[in-house]
Amino acid sequence: MKNHQNYCPLPAPCIIESGILVNKEDIKKLINDLTQVRYIHTLDGKVQNQGKGWILEVFNDATQATMVVNSSLYINIQSFDYLQINQISPQEAHFNLVQDNRTLTLIPLVAASQDSCAAKDFSFESLEAMLNEVLAAKLDVQLDDDF
Repeated sequence: MKNHQNYCPLPAPCIIESGILVNKEDIKKLINDLTQVRYIHTLDGKVQNQGKGWILEVFNDATQATMVVNSSLYINIQSFDYLQINQISPQEAHFNLVQDNRTLTLIPLVAASQDSCAAKDFSFESLEAMLNEVLAAKLDVQLDDDF
């Protein structure tokens, strides 16, 4: 019988700016935060396809495919062994989804409109206040229609 008193569990991984993720849920969380990307698909180190697109869905299902068609990306993290984060600059990271000799590189695109939106205050409280205003206005219209 083993002595469990000497067992010391390892801490969970901590990735800061660069590293490799193998946990599928960690990969899903990270990719879910991306919206518009430039993608580069390489096979054996040779570029096969590249373009710009929108990540429409990130999922974890061994029976479905990852699809990149018509500027739409549907990413199944089961299609990849791991995700490598490469910090290019303090403001930019590239995400390499790797499976054997295939890599799908995702480079986040930040539009000027996103920069101006980032300067605005979009706290939970302000979003809730805006939603309440919209719902109150809709209720007023419905009440007016009833009379």
